[in-house]
Amino acid sequence: RLGILVARHLKRLERVILGYLEVCDGPEEEARLGILETLQRTIEHAWPRMPCRLPVLLKALLKMIWDVHTDQGSTPEPVKATLLQGATECLILLDRCCEGQVKVLLAGVQSSCEESPVQECIRKVQENT
Repeated sequence: RLGILVARHLKRLERVILGYLEVCDGPEEEARLGILETLQRTIEHAWPRMPCRLPVLLKALLKMIWDVHTDQGSTPEPVKATLLQGATECLILLDRCCEGQVKVLLAGVQSSCEESPVQECIRKVQENT
């Protein structure tokens, strides 16, 4: 709703986004799904400010992808797939506004990670132009 005015609140919003990405909130993961959508909209509107936030956001998204993949809790597979898709879309948006830096950084992660769902997310980002 704020549009470009969200840039005024990026520092605080970043802390909120990071906090929600870290915590599993039950089987339906409504908070994480909502915060991924918020992150997508924030990246779309405040894209000129994203390169300086790339390291923190990339780390948080990769950690969330790993956590979702390794979660043995009560989260259903369709919800996990939706979370992974949302995180992948955020990574693609970040890559676009950071002029391909995400692809470069993910190249090292892909070679060291053998988990197929994580590699699938990375592959989608790498293939996206």
